[in-house]
Amino acid sequence: MLERGHGSHVWDADGNEYIDFMMSFGALIQGHAHPRLVKNVSDAMAEGSHFATATPAEVEAAERFCRMVPSAEVVRFTNTGSEATMLGLRLARAHTSRRKFLKFEGHYHGWYDPFLLNAHGHPPELLGPVEEPARLPDSEGITASTFDDVVLAPWNDVAALEAVLTRHGHELAAVITEPIMANMGCILPRDGYLQRLRELTHDCGALLILDEVVTGFRYAPGGCQEYYGLEPDLSTFGKALGAGFPIGAVAGQRSILDRLTWSDHMVLHYGTFNGHRLTMKVVAANLDILSSANLYQRLHAVGDAAIAGLRGVFRRRGVTAVVQGFGPMFQIYFTKSDGIRDYRDYCKYADTKLYSRFVHLLLERGIYMTPSNGLHWIISTAHTEADIDMLVRAADQACVELS
Repeated sequence: MLERGHGSHVWDADGNEYIDFMMSFGALIQGHAHPRLVKNVSDAMAEGSHFATATPAEVEAAERFCRMVPSAEVVRFTNTGSEATMLGLRLARAHTSRRKFLKFEGHYHGWYDPFLLNAHGHPPELLGPVEEPARLPDSEGITASTFDDVVLAPWNDVAALEAVLTRHGHELAAVITEPIMANMGCILPRDGYLQRLRELTHDCGALLILDEVVTGFRYAPGGCQEYYGLEPDLSTFGKALGAGFPIGAVAGQRSILDRLTWSDHMVLHYGTFNGHRLTMKVVAANLDILSSANLYQRLHAVGDAAIAGLRGVFRRRGVTAVVQGFGPMFQIYFTKSDGIRDYRDYCKYADTKLYSRFVHLLLERGIYMTPSNGLHWIISTAHTEADIDMLVRAADQACVELS
């Protein structure tokens, strides 16, 4: 049970101190209790928390957002990343007059019912053939008909993508994808894969929804779409955007998002707390900080140092593991494979039990991280070189007990 946090450190109810590499599942891009954000909220609270109407804070946040994100002609704020992906899909269906959408094995787009298909690891024998993946719901309480409009496909496989879009492209309102598969740790796209996906969706008339809830404002000021040079039709955001406050956003072409304005053919998006004034104050200040010169260079440098240090430990100790990712996000896989390249690799080759044991050994040495191999290590602007040195030393000691 955690009681408080400051910068890159957290303290539990017994007073034990840890370096936090989970950072609230990636939401705390500025670390805990960033002084500017704390002051921002404190000052704003004295003027009223929420008015349930447009405020100057929302306008300022939106203007900063659209300056940073390449594809964002306009933006609509929601309360969570799950709400953002729900709204993105609704907009795509309204814009194309099509019902179906394609999601990829292993990708998580929030807890909206139709997205909860093959979003978590399953025993390899249940996966079915690549050409026709088994459809494996991730939750009880979802009716089978919920998935009637879902086309499921493997990710990171151009040939499989071309085949499924040849069969179903004319039916699809949208294809939704993470630019980096963050739901299975940190699985990078193959060279050219995302660019080919963009071409194919354009050709078949489906909207490309880039789910940047995890990656947005993490790898570059404009997220992975800036880093990889992509132009999605719609993008969804959350986590790092709010720096610890609940937030989501849908951004993209004005011609699509204009359907949210009042008319006989509007796309409905209500919510008492959309554009919450305190959250908007934090978002605007957070984006201002993220626009600072050299901030992302430092984020990448600190993350790359952690990755290099961990790889060195595993090599020196003879532990069979790979560290995947770069810069501000990465994951460790205990595997005899030379890499985890897709959902099926994760299900077949990642030793998730050994990973959990390793993380628990780190916890005993003052490193805080979730034992789930499906999540990822996060570097915030609060992490220091000293934090990385402590992580590497703790990993070295943990590897002695693993062997």
